Amino acid sequence: MTFSEILDRVGSMGPFQYLHVTLLALPVLGIANHNLLQIFTATTPVHHCRPPPNASLEPWVLPLGPNGKPEKCLRFVHLPNASLPNDTQGATEPCLDGWIYNSSRDTIVTEWDLVCRSNKLKEMAQSIFMAGILVGGPVFGELSDRFGRKPILTWSYLLLAASGSGAAFSPSLPVYIIFRFLCGCSISGISLSTVILSEPQWEPEEQGFGEHQPKTERNVEWVPTSMRAISSTTIGYCYTIGQFILSGLAYAIPQWRWLQLTTSAPFFLFSLLSWWVPESIRWLVLSGKFSEALKTLQRVATFNGKKEEGKKLTMEELKFNLQKDITSAKGFSTGFAYYSLAMGVEEFGVNIYILQIIFGGVDIPAKFITILSISYLGRRITQGFLLLLAGGAILALIFVSSEMPLLRTALAVFGKGCLSGSFSCLFLYTSELYPTVLRQTGMGISNVWARVGSMIAPLVKITGELQPFIPNVIFGSMALLGGSAAFFLLETLNRPLPETIEDIQNWHKQTKKTKQESEAEKASQTIPLKTGG
Repeated sequence: MTFSEILDRVGSMGPFQYLHVTLLALPVLGIANHNLLQIFTATTPVHHCRPPPNASLEPWVLPLGPNGKPEKCLRFVHLPNASLPNDTQGATEPCLDGWIYNSSRDTIVTEWDLVCRSNKLKEMAQSIFMAGILVGGPVFGELSDRFGRKPILTWSYLLLAASGSGAAFSPSLPVYIIFRFLCGCSISGISLSTVILSEPQWEPEEQGFGEHQPKTERNVEWVPTSMRAISSTTIGYCYTIGQFILSGLAYAIPQWRWLQLTTSAPFFLFSLLSWWVPESIRWLVLSGKFSEALKTLQRVATFNGKKEEGKKLTMEELKFNLQKDITSAKGFSTGFAYYSLAMGVEEFGVNIYILQIIFGGVDIPAKFITILSISYLGRRITQGFLLLLAGGAILALIFVSSEMPLLRTALAVFGKGCLSGSFSCLFLYTSELYPTVLRQTGMGISNVWARVGSMIAPLVKITGELQPFIPNVIFGSMALLGGSAAFFLLETLNRPLPETIEDIQNWHKQTKKTKQESEAEKASQTIPLKTGG
C-alpha cells in the first residue's frame, strides 16, 4: 500500500484538505506584497536640485540637459550679488542642498535621497532582499529537514512579521536593507515549507512568489494526484489576488513606512493559524516518528468523517507500507535545500497603480489557460512554449520606441502573463520530477537558481545606463534558452509521484524504450511494399 492509498482511506479530498490548502494559501496573499513592495515604497518621483538657502527667495532657474529637459542632478552655481544665469549658460554644480520632489508620496527614495549618484542604492536594496531569499533556502531547508516543516513555517511567519515591521521603523538605509534581507530569508522559509506541506506532497510556487511569486511537499502531500494542478494553481491565484491588494493598499497609504507595516503585521496572525497545519507525514515517517504520524492520519480521518477507517490504521501497518521510503532515505544524507518585468512598472510611462492592477490581472487568464494546458497537453510542452513566448515579448520591446507606451505596455503585460503561467507550471512540474527522498533538496537547488536570477535582475537593469536595450537582451535570451531546455525534460502528466531514485531510472528507461518502439513502428510503416507485375 502506497501513501496515496493510505490517504484515500482517511479521505483524500475532504473538509480537511480544503481547510489545509486555505491555511497555506492565505499567507501567499501577503507574499506578493513583500516581493513587489518596492514598486511603491521605492518609486522615484520627478525631482530637481534644491536652491541654496540664500537663494530661496529668488526665481530659481535650472540648467537644461541634452534632451532639452531641466537637469535633475545639477544646478547653477549661485554667487551672491551675481546676475541670474539663463537656462543654457553658467557654471553648474551638484545638488549640494538636496532635492525637491514633485510628489505627495513618501518613499525611501525621497526620505534618503536615492537619486543621481545614489540611484543605484535603490536597486541594491532590492537585490539584497533577493539575496535574503537565496540565503534563506539552505538555512531553512536544513532546519526543516532536521526539526520538521511545520515549526519552520511558523517561525518563518514570525520572522517576516518582525523583520517587516522593523523595516518600517528603520532610521537609516543600511538598517532598512538589513531588515529587508531578513524578510527575504523568511519568505524563502515560508515558500519552501508551503510547497512541501501542500503536496501529495505540494508543488512549489511564485516565490515568490515575483515574480516571486510564491511556492510544495505539504500542500501536495495531502492532495490527490488528480487535484494537484488545481491545488497548485489555486494557491498561485492567491499570489495574483495579492497583487491587486498591494495596488489598493499603496494607493490608500502614501507613506512608505505605514505601507511596510501594513503588509507585515498580518503575519503575526498567520503564525498563530499555522498551528492548525499538520506536519508532513512523509517527514514524520522518514524521521522515525511513527506514533505522531499515525495520530495525524487519525485526526485527518476524523475531520473528514472517516473516524472508523482511521482507527483501523496501525503503527505496524504504517511502517510496513511505507518501508520503501524509509530504506531509500537511509542511503542518503539529507542535504541543504537551496532556495524583471514586475519590478519595472514605473518605466512604462503609465500610472503605476493602474499598471500594477493590469500586471496582476493578466495572471487570471494566464494561470487559467496554463492549468488547462498542463492538464491536457502536458507540463513539458506548456513550460517550453510559455518561456519561448515570454522571451520573444521581452526581445520585441527593444524595437518599440518609448514614444509608444501603449504598445510597450501590451508587450510587457503579455510577457508577464506568460511568465506567470510558467511559474504555475514550473512549481508543479519541479516537484513531480524529483523523487520523494530528494524532493526537498532538488526543489531547493532549483529555487537557488530562481533566487539568483531574482537577485541579479535589479543589477542587470543598471546595465541600461550603458545601452537601454542591454537588459532586455539578457532577460529575453535567458527565457528563450530556458524554454528550449524544457523540451528535453520527462513528461509527468498523469504519472504518480516517484518515491525513489530507482523509480526515476525505471521511468527514464521506460520512456526511452517507448520512444524507440514508436520510432521502429513508424519506420516499418514507411517500408515500401513490393508488388508483382
